[in-house]
Amino acid sequence: MKIVVVGGSGLIGSKVVHDLGEQGHEAVAASPKTGVNTLTGEGVAEVLDRADVLVDVSNSPSFEDAAVREFFETSTRTLLPAAATAGVGHYVVLSIVGSDRLPDGGYMRAKVAQEKLVAASGLPYSVVHATQFFEFLQGIVDAATDGDTVRLPPVLIQPMAADDVATEVTAVAVGAPVNGVVEIAGPEQFRLDEMGRSVLAARADSRAVVTDPDARYFGATLGERSLVPADGARIAATRLDEWRARAAR
Repeated sequence: MKIVVVGGSGLIGSKVVHDLGEQGHEAVAASPKTGVNTLTGEGVAEVLDRADVLVDVSNSPSFEDAAVREFFETSTRTLLPAAATAGVGHYVVLSIVGSDRLPDGGYMRAKVAQEKLVAASGLPYSVVHATQFFEFLQGIVDAATDGDTVRLPPVLIQPMAADDVATEVTAVAVGAPVNGVVEIAGPEQFRLDEMGRSVLAARADSRAVVTDPDARYFGATLGERSLVPADGARIAATRLDEWRARAAR
């Protein structure tokens, strides 16, 4: 199949392009780096010509509430009609576990808006909800830092490796559309505050983690299970210690 990966030059997209190519598919990376701009429409129709599947793993360059919503809505409104015109038979979008449970988080609201546009488009589709990536745990800690203190709530988190995210997105892309949501997650659950301490200890970082049930997560208030999947999620294989060992090589 010809499979176009929007955001194909990024962390997940580049891995998906590689995995699809290994399986013998014609995987095409679509991003501003390759002359495709989903905000202006430049190159979109051309790259989707003869495409069987579109995989959207793109991300906003800004996480500011209004900017991130504008990015996902504009990009998706560009891609959907172009995909319909090209006869794309499966539209896959990567989103986040808990996106629909965290309405006070601007990024989450933007992802929900994107998902709703895809679901209402009439195209066969699959939405992949992934838990946070191991690669972004440091960013979570940094975002929760005030001076030398990191404030994190003691809620559950079930992170996964970016390689495993790409593997699961690839599997969904080459399968039949589910016209709904597929959840994917790592094999281990942690408490977010303890995870923060683990991240800092692994880097010999002297910041202190304070357990704060009221601490926000990128602007969102978290419940006990806001960041973990429901029963029936696809569980990836890579454990945190294994990922750390690989990253240290």
